[in-house]
Amino acid sequence: MTSAHRPLRLSVSAPGRPDTILATAREAERRGMERLVVSETAYDPFVQLARAADATRSLELATGVAIAFARTPMTLAYEAWGVHEASGGRAVVGLGSQVKPHVVRRFGMPWSRPAARMREYVHAVRAIWHSWQTGDRLVFRGDFYAHTLMTPVFTPGRVASGPPPILLAGVGPMMTAAAGAVADGFISHVFTSVEYLGRRVLPGVRQARAEAEAAGAQWTRRPFEVVGNVFTAVGRTEEELRANVAAVRERIAFYASTPAYRPVLETHGWGDLHDELHRLSVRGRWQEMGEAVDDEVFDTFAVAGTPEDAAREIHRRYAGLVDRLAVSPPDGADPSLAMDVLAAVRDLE
Repeated sequence: MTSAHRPLRLSVSAPGRPDTILATAREAERRGMERLVVSETAYDPFVQLARAADATRSLELATGVAIAFARTPMTLAYEAWGVHEASGGRAVVGLGSQVKPHVVRRFGMPWSRPAARMREYVHAVRAIWHSWQTGDRLVFRGDFYAHTLMTPVFTPGRVASGPPPILLAGVGPMMTAAAGAVADGFISHVFTSVEYLGRRVLPGVRQARAEAEAAGAQWTRRPFEVVGNVFTAVGRTEEELRANVAAVRERIAFYASTPAYRPVLETHGWGDLHDELHRLSVRGRWQEMGEAVDDEVFDTFAVAGTPEDAAREIHRRYAGLVDRLAVSPPDGADPSLAMDVLAAVRDLE
């Protein structure tokens, strides 16, 4: 699981907007990027990735992340398999739990013991895919989910390359350990400093993966990958750079105001900043939140400058720490800027 002496693999993050996804996918493939990642915000990532499948030939198509608990394992299995089959086996399924208010109040779905639920969720999805791929009877019973009915009319076609890999995102120790224990890879949350990732997260991920390998878990036959994410504010002009820096500050402030991410700030002695930002968020004072993120905090969680400046700093921080890198520009930023950064990172390898 060590990343030393291996070149960074590169992923392009895209917002998944219906009016830009096809152009972004085509440009990413043309420029030699390896994976297109679409997160689940205002649009269903599987829908947009299915569209991108028809516009590309070699580009991997990944969710980064899809909200697992917004769906049953069966629902997720169908959506992901659809992209995988349509693309000729190029889907990569990145899953995240989201936080309780969104799962319960936005999606209207149950929430309990999220790390244990996520472990079972991944096992359930794999059991469904195994039934589709092999024709074996579907029999999965767990504490949270049961799937015991699958007839031929509801069974999709086999995919020659086999089921897609499943990557899990996490921040806290229980969810990050779940990634190491049951997934094919770990996705570092974008609100993660290099110090938090290296000291607090990866040791637990690697220990859980080693235990799964020692137990002979079938899924460990696939290589495990660690995916790093970094907020990136770049611009070709001073005006563009200022706008993107301001937007990234607001994103950092949003995550820093969320109680689930307080431990990340506490690693740096900034627990009080969370308290301040949380109070502002409750009052809806979003602009003030961004202004409360000073340069020290910004530089800990983000990189900024020209694409070449950002690439050098990203390479310094992440080379040898992670296997794959995704840069996360603010919403509304020109997606080709992220590709400029990744191309510059590739030139440093």
